[in-house]
Amino acid sequence: MGETVSHLSRNDPTEAIVGQLRENGAVIVDDLLDPDLLSRFNAEIDGILAEVPEGRALSNPFYQVFFGAQTRHLSGVAGYSRIFAEEILCDPLYQRVCDEILLPFCVNYRLNVAHILDRGPGSEQQLLHRDEDVWIHLPKPHPEIQVASVIALNDFTVENGATRVAPGSNRWQRERRAEPSELAAAEMRAGAAVLYLGSTLHGGGPNTEDERRRGMHLSFNVGWLRTEENNYLVTPLEKVRDLPERALELLGYRVHDAIRHAGGALGLYHSNDPLELIQKGAI
Repeated sequence: MGETVSHLSRNDPTEAIVGQLRENGAVIVDDLLDPDLLSRFNAEIDGILAEVPEGRALSNPFYQVFFGAQTRHLSGVAGYSRIFAEEILCDPLYQRVCDEILLPFCVNYRLNVAHILDRGPGSEQQLLHRDEDVWIHLPKPHPEIQVASVIALNDFTVENGATRVAPGSNRWQRERRAEPSELAAAEMRAGAAVLYLGSTLHGGGPNTEDERRRGMHLSFNVGWLRTEENNYLVTPLEKVRDLPERALELLGYRVHDAIRHAGGALGLYHSNDPLELIQKGAI
């Protein structure tokens, strides 16, 4: 690996963070989660994650290989963690970045998936991939449709499998493969996050240490695309009624209403915006 990923602070101007994303496809934001929030969130999920077996059986064998046999994988984090749903999901830094990258191409955006990847010793290099390729049928070229991140819930090092990214690959021809010298390890302290575009090549690194590497993938996509995680099942209505309006919107309970742009509305409930009906107590 011969490349590096730039480090910025969450207090740096949004333009600096967005500029790194557009130019290099990735940027590390130090101290995205402050120590208190990080501690409370880890404590909340410790017991839940302890019940998740390594390499648990999944319906699609590809995902078992993709996540790895040494990985404890907890998906649908918003359904388990109020701290996540109220504080991390709604972090204003994500909003500022997604407003710049995604809003030019949609009316609103939503949570795509939030899952914890706790990669144990012996985890191998993950397949390098672009997250946006889950929507493989979307014609290319197309505008940026996704902002993604991996939050370090403990320190990320080269040795324990820090996420590897190929800086600038968001601007490469699709068929170009990354050479080892073109990869960079997103080494960062716990609480930091590597933000990257859906068009950026990346993958979890090999864990050659005796410790686990705990990270959380959190990503957003334009509101007119189907999300990777079925957030209505992992965060059903009875769990979310009292969440902040912003959280409900990001979980997909607000209509993507493009009527004023001469389009249509997506996600209606009996021809109404479900978020408005939730707030009125009608559903």
